[in-house]
Parts: sequence; C-alpha cells; structure tokens
Amino acid sequence: MNNRGRRLFGTDGIRGLANHDPMTPEMSLKLGKALTYTLRQGKNSTKKPTIVIGKDTRLSGYIFEQALSSGIASMGADVFLVGPLPTPAIAFITVSMRADAGIVISASHNPYEDNGIKIFDRYGYKLPDEKEMEIENLIWNGDEKLMNSPPEEIGKAFRIDDAPGRYVVFAKNSFPNDLTLEGIKIVLDCANGAAYKVAPLIFQELGAEVITIGVNPNGKNINTDCGSLNPALLREKVLETGADLGIALDGDADRVIFCDEKGELVDGDKIIAICAREMIEKGTLKGNAVITTLMSNMALEIYIKNQGVEFVRTQVGDRYVVEEMRARKANLGGEQSGHIIFLDHTTTGDGTLAALQVLGIMKTKEKSLSELATIIDLYPQVLLNVRVDKKKEISDIPELEKQIKINESRLNGKGRINIRHSGTEPISRIMVEGEDDALIKEIASELAHTIEKELGVNN
Repeated sequence: MNNRGRRLFGTDGIRGLANHDPMTPEMSLKLGKALTYTLRQGKNSTKKPTIVIGKDTRLSGYIFEQALSSGIASMGADVFLVGPLPTPAIAFITVSMRADAGIVISASHNPYEDNGIKIFDRYGYKLPDEKEMEIENLIWNGDEKLMNSPPEEIGKAFRIDDAPGRYVVFAKNSFPNDLTLEGIKIVLDCANGAAYKVAPLIFQELGAEVITIGVNPNGKNINTDCGSLNPALLREKVLETGADLGIALDGDADRVIFCDEKGELVDGDKIIAICAREMIEKGTLKGNAVITTLMSNMALEIYIKNQGVEFVRTQVGDRYVVEEMRARKANLGGEQSGHIIFLDHTTTGDGTLAALQVLGIMKTKEKSLSELATIIDLYPQVLLNVRVDKKKEISDIPELEKQIKINESRLNGKGRINIRHSGTEPISRIMVEGEDDALIKEIASELAHTIEKELGVNN
C-alpha cells in the first residue's frame, strides 16, 4: 500500500524532527486522545482501556511521554509507563500485561534530534495501515469525538518498575534450555539506546563474557558513532579483544547486525539464511516459506528456493513482513537491515532475540560465525540515498521509468533495480544488484542523477 493522503503515519509510525510538526507535544496529546477513542469503540465492557508507553533514550522522549499520557488519561484510559526499553519489549509487555495497546516513542536508527511514535495492538502487532488512517482522520477531523472525560472518569498513570526484568526473562527463555553461553566472548553495541540496560544482562546471565559499547546514553548520543548503522568501533573492538563475535543493535533494538571473529560484517540476509537452514534441518520452519523484502539479496532468494522453500518479498518495512508471515502462517522473516522476526517467539523484529538464535546455532553446530556466514555469497549491491524535495510515484516520472527499463536490460536477467521513497525521511533509496560491480555502480549513479534532476532539492 502506498501512503498517499497520509500526513502523519509513514511506513513505521510517525517520525520527524522533535518539536516540529508532526512531532510536537500538541500533536502527541491529540494522538493519545484519538487512539483512546478508537479503543473505547472496540471495548465490549465499561472497563477502562489500558495503554503501555515505552521509549528510547532521546532527550525529547520525556515530552512525548507526558503529552501522550495526558491525552490518554483525559479520555478516561489508564497508562503504564515502562521507561526506556527496546521496541520488541514494549510489544511483549503490552501482551503480557493484557493492555489494549502499546506505544513506542523512538526514531529507531535516526539521530537524536528526531523522534517518532509507533503503536502496537493488544496482541503486540504494529497497527495496519487502515487503523492508522482511522486514527489520523480523528486527529484532523474528530474534535467533536475527542472530548475530555468527566473528572470522575479521568485515567491514571502507573510506572511499571519491573518491566525490564520481565523482558530479560522473556528473552532468555528464547534460548535453548540445554545450552549456555559460557566460553563465548561478545562485544555488544547498544547504540546508547533503549537496550543499554537489558541487553548486557541477558547475555551475561546466560554465561557470556560481554564487552559493552554504547551503554552510556545522555539523551543526545543515541546512534552517534555506534549501533548497527555505524559498526566501525564494533569491528575494532572485536579484533582488539579477540571476541567470538560482535553484536550491534540500533537505537530501539529491533534490528541487529553482526561482526564475525575476523572483523567481517554479517547482515540480515546472511542471518536469515543461517536461521532458515537450521530450522529446515530441525523441521521447525513453518508455512514452507521465508518472508523478506524487496531489498533482500538475490543470493538469499536463490539459496532459499534451492531448499524447496518459497521465497516471498514484501514492500520494505518489518510490519509488512510480519503481515505476510501471519497470512502464510510462516515463522521466519526479516530484512537485510537486520530486522529478523521469529514469530514463534515474538511479534516484531527483536535484535537481542535474533542474536540469541544465532548464538544457539553457533553452540549447537560448534562453528564460528565466520564459518556459518559462508552459507551464501552475496551479490554485489549498491545502495544510494538521494535527498529529495518532493516524492512522486516512479510511474509518474517517464524519464526515470525509461532509464530503469534500459538498465534492467543491461543486467541481462542477472540483477535487480529497486527505487523507493523512504517512509520516514525525505529520501529516495536506490538499490542496484548484479554480478558486475562496476556496472551496478554506473547504473546506480545514472539513476541517482535522474532523481536529483527530477525530484532533488535544487531542481
């Protein structure tokens, strides 16, 4: 589904520069009211709705936490505040506390100046487009419905102090009962983000020696020179300490990238291949399908199909992967970026949980990560981001459509071109993949030039 007509919600909730539209306290208060209204419409009793709110470590998280809480309580619902916790932890807490919804205040891998809001339903799944549109319509056009409750019906806010411990136990329980992490040395990068307290505990309590990076958040250093998008320090520490592997989470810890003991990065596509092989061998892969996105490497597609398993691509965004997984009753899916979803355990991408599954395979197979990562040789892939002033459908740009067709023929069936607009930033993303490294770089550059000419900020 495209997002035309949607002014607030993108591919992963609402996101933007803090204290600028749409990420303002005023908008957050109204969002809290609109969400509560929709929950009240769905209730079959007079019981107050309950909503969990968690956040990452951004300076602006406090203002949105308070604004959302005010809007929710003013409409007669109760709020459970859990503080800084990973996005998947909020999903888990929402379900385990039998709340009616969960809210995550985070801009994921973006710099600290940005923030965002994403919402889970009572089952821990991100809201579908239709429900987001309903909430958005209420925000713009529903003032007569978003009336404050009478004084005796105002909701309360409660702090859930044991929420981190609940998630630690949950994550540890996803690791095989007959294994420990004793003898494993891990460099763990928490991106100065939401996992800075819980992730080190999880690996340590399972017996690993853990060397930490990015566990000193100050409100402004989330994702700064650390985390899954900035793995240079992780690689350096792995080589310096002789660690068995490095694990890098992003700001809200729903994605993970690895570094093997030789300093080579291992992305989401390789992790999906490693986990798929293990699940196929054990007979635990469900739906005879693995779900990925348009960005996943062709090498992964070829490998999965060669195992007699269906390879399914969705549009980019882990919630679209999850929707397809649920529709096909599949239990493994993910993205090249490191969102890996194990539906037997959780309802969304979880970097820590994914790392535990990989560590379990390393222990079971008695193999290093570098040995496991030889499972596929990734096709060369060029990824370019072009800053744009406006976003048009590709079909509305004849010159770009023409260039795509010409260049697809140059790849001769042994490569792919994918161009999409970011759902969270003013950026067009170009992906060109193929066997010839020089050719795909040339094609990507040509396409970037055309996009700059047609849509760029200075066109």
